[in-house]
Amino acid sequence: MLARRYVPESPRWLLTHGRPDEAETVVSAIERRAAGANRGEIPLPPVSEQITIDPARHIGIGLMIRTLLGGYRRRALLGLVLIASQAFFYNGISFTYPLVLHQFFDVPASETPRYMLYFTLANFLGALLLGNLFDVVGRRIMIAGTYAISGALIVVNELVFRQYEISAGTQTLLWCVAFFFASAAASAGYLTVSEIFPVEMRAMAIALFYVVGTAIGGLGAPALFGALVETRRLDLLSYGYLSGALLMLIAAGVEWTLGVDAERRGLESVARPLTAESVDGMTNEGAAESDGCIR
Repeated sequence: MLARRYVPESPRWLLTHGRPDEAETVVSAIERRAAGANRGEIPLPPVSEQITIDPARHIGIGLMIRTLLGGYRRRALLGLVLIASQAFFYNGISFTYPLVLHQFFDVPASETPRYMLYFTLANFLGALLLGNLFDVVGRRIMIAGTYAISGALIVVNELVFRQYEISAGTQTLLWCVAFFFASAAASAGYLTVSEIFPVEMRAMAIALFYVVGTAIGGLGAPALFGALVETRRLDLLSYGYLSGALLMLIAAGVEWTLGVDAERRGLESVARPLTAESVDGMTNEGAAESDGCIR
């Protein structure tokens, strides 16, 4: 409710829905605030690119599906891998960790929330402290890096878990370090699918990839890890954790190969709007390049 009250409506959404006057009002207010923040010392850059939008064009689910399976196949694969891998990794480990504490470390059920509190704090701090670097350093480096670091830390964690007698506190500390990076990776996975497709389908892309990715990685993982915990066999549980780490490492490689350098770029330069009129005689459906982007 607070966001709806204080965050202005998207000018892009207003334009694509035939409300240009409202879009101009929102943009003008943002420009005034930006000028006031820097006291007018840093002028806003001049407009260097223009695009014509046809708000009368209907964007249905059929066109969105054709768009995903057409010029954006590589990006669709990227989004699916990022969401599914982090869902398996994140949900499988976090949902069953209280069981692990109880079964393998003899932590009373009444004490497990205390350990999960530290776990949750590490997740929060990871996204908070690393989030800005995705714009400063770059999407491809940070997303691939956080996925790879998360997976590598789980491998190290399992080596320690299987070779040494460690306490519940030490195990929780190791998980906190791993999920400090994993929380930023998971957040980046969701945000990736919101910016690499045309602006008219950003919300639909998030919903679609969340549903499919969670069905692939999020539904089965808690059940799998729960069953592994119930076996009380440390080796089987460890193999489950290593499978999650492997998926994160694979996702890091896919991001490095197929990732989109979207930092500090307008959404229209990352993916051309579906409602954009033809440019140089080229229709929107035929305009997608190999990476789905018009430069």
